Amino acid sequence: MAVTDIASRTYNHGWRLDPIVRSLLDTDFYKLLMLQMIREFYPGQHTTFSVINRSRHVRLAEVIDEGELRAQLDHARSIRFSKKELIWLAGNTFYGKTQMFSPDFINWLATFRLPEYELHKVDGQYELHFHGPWTHTTMWEIPALAILNELRSRQVMKGQGRFALDVLYARAKAKLWAKVERLRKLEGLRLSDFGSRRRHGFLWQRWCVEAVKEGLGPSFTGTSNVLLAMDNDLEAIGTNAHELPMVAAALAKDDTELRWGPYRILDQWRHTYGGNLLIALPEPALGRTARRRSRQAKKSSSGGSRWAGIPRRSFWCSPMAWTSDQSRRPTAILPVASGSASAGAPT
Repeated sequence: MAVTDIASRTYNHGWRLDPIVRSLLDTDFYKLLMLQMIREFYPGQHTTFSVINRSRHVRLAEVIDEGELRAQLDHARSIRFSKKELIWLAGNTFYGKTQMFSPDFINWLATFRLPEYELHKVDGQYELHFHGPWTHTTMWEIPALAILNELRSRQVMKGQGRFALDVLYARAKAKLWAKVERLRKLEGLRLSDFGSRRRHGFLWQRWCVEAVKEGLGPSFTGTSNVLLAMDNDLEAIGTNAHELPMVAAALAKDDTELRWGPYRILDQWRHTYGGNLLIALPEPALGRTARRRSRQAKKSSSGGSRWAGIPRRSFWCSPMAWTSDQSRRPTAILPVASGSASAGAPT
């Protein structure tokens, strides 16, 4: 496979649009796994997903041009799954299971497109909102985060000369390869990539995945990025995320449904999948953290809002879910943009 000269691509922006999202497979594997379950059990459920920058000192609307942002979002909406991609999804083996995705689901994906978006500037920040069926809004998560982060990276590097960019990426490559050489010495190493949503850029993530694959061999178990897994003959890694119990909590009509929401999700997940996708973390390792966060959630409860402590018995990231008493429509708040002073430079 040819290696892209990333510095030249970064420097030479002579084309009308250099797309950030090149494929609907440029997403995390767990999004597709969750999507199939959501379509099975919640086909008509409407949700609102929002991207809100929690690092308020990073004023994205003052860094990223609104026209460029809209152009990238519009381009993402124009993309469809290709025949090659659908054939790969339908025929590949994931976690030792053939036909992980049903023929009906694959046929449905053939006509899928991302729904419309709502973009606002609020106090130097961008707020993105995606309204519609849960089966569609959920798929905006990774593309939206990747677009915002890469546009910020491009802006940070704008104006740097060809040689300065060449040295920047050369240093970044040398730094990553030094890590690979250190990792080679670890016995029993099992490493996978989960960098899509916070990546410096698609080309850099692709270079890193290809480099680590060559450098670590079988110790590199795969990547969560489905497109990179397909292109590099790697395992697509992922199960599910805290999004599922969060929406279940938002839909709960009373405290009993709220308490049982995460367990209902687990049962629905078990119904859709089985075997190696039934991953759980041991309770002793998480029990204390879950109880502490649950207490914090209860303390945060105030005026018109309800926070729900969710037991961390499965592989999810957060024990909390939110819903407003004024609307039963679930809302997911997605983090974006690192507050690091070095954001924008590859590491």
